[in-house]
Amino acid sequence: MSILLALFYFFYFSLIGVYVIFLPKVLLDSGYSTLEVGIIYSSAPFVRFVIPFVFQYYLKLTHKIFNTTLILALVASFGFWQFVDNFTLYLLSNLIFGIALGIALPFVETISLQVLDKKLYGKVRLWGSIGFILIALLLGRFLSSPDIAFYYLIGLMFFTTIFGVMVASNDPIHQKNQQEDEHKSDFSLVKYWAFWVSILFMQIGFGGFYNFFTVYETAHGVSLEMVSYMWSFGVICEIVMLYFQAPLLEKNLLLILKIATFLTAIRWFILFIAPSSVELAFGSQALHAFSFALYHSASITYVFGLYRDKKLAQQFFLGVSFGLGGGIGALLAGKIYGEYLFLIESMLTIIALVFLFIHSKRKVTILAKEKNGL
Repeated sequence: MSILLALFYFFYFSLIGVYVIFLPKVLLDSGYSTLEVGIIYSSAPFVRFVIPFVFQYYLKLTHKIFNTTLILALVASFGFWQFVDNFTLYLLSNLIFGIALGIALPFVETISLQVLDKKLYGKVRLWGSIGFILIALLLGRFLSSPDIAFYYLIGLMFFTTIFGVMVASNDPIHQKNQQEDEHKSDFSLVKYWAFWVSILFMQIGFGGFYNFFTVYETAHGVSLEMVSYMWSFGVICEIVMLYFQAPLLEKNLLLILKIATFLTAIRWFILFIAPSSVELAFGSQALHAFSFALYHSASITYVFGLYRDKKLAQQFFLGVSFGLGGGIGALLAGKIYGEYLFLIESMLTIIALVFLFIHSKRKVTILAKEKNGL
């Protein structure tokens, strides 16, 4: 099962690499305006935020729905290729693609957390990071026409579908999942609202990095080639953390999240005070091991233990963080881009840290009341 999961992560995040790194350029080269590209790439994150509410009240994320969403994503990947000259139909394909992948990843993450121990999870999940960095290096060399990017996208989506279906069909606790699906969901954003606000601010704070890091560094005299090395170095640090993080995940997860959040605030502040320093920029990228790899692993593990409806909880984590947080973060970063971009991002991350402390205090009170039957 671990091999199937590793293959799914590898092809899924290779696919994400094509979608995030190369398709925006393909669209611009195909005559799209920057506004149209912005609309396309901001639509999917906001839809990902809405989808979990549909599953909370109207649907259950079953194996059948999971398999169906993968097939829809494969059809949508063909839609990208066929409808690249039609903005409306391309946008529709993008919405279907975003919704489908937003459903697929939480499903697989839940299975991974159920069947893999903490020592093995990181070693399996790191194959996603390897896939991402390999596609970034490989496709960059061979992208001589827009069609090549679409061929890669369709091919990677095909293998993602194949291994996703195999993961679902080999889920050893399918029966247990079916029994859990018969019970009414206990999920509530309100109960632990401070935690969800924290992850929202954390992801908003990433907006400047994901969307403007390259622009920011090159504007301060760093070569594009050097910035590409910085991106690769960050992913390498992420892979190292995923491989060795298991002992940390055995500790107090809330404490781990607080430390990772604080280090992320330091990371953005470094970029603010020394935007032209190559050495310090590499130092900030080294912190990607904590601000992404460790934070993500600790977050989904924490959410996994917080709720009984584990698939829905993972859907909401993806929806609130990479969905709503990613969408707001991208829009905000575009609005505030300039000298103080990463100072503001650092401040937003400190706000996320404050809400984590609020959550810690509230959780103690909530658990005490539940224990006393109040």
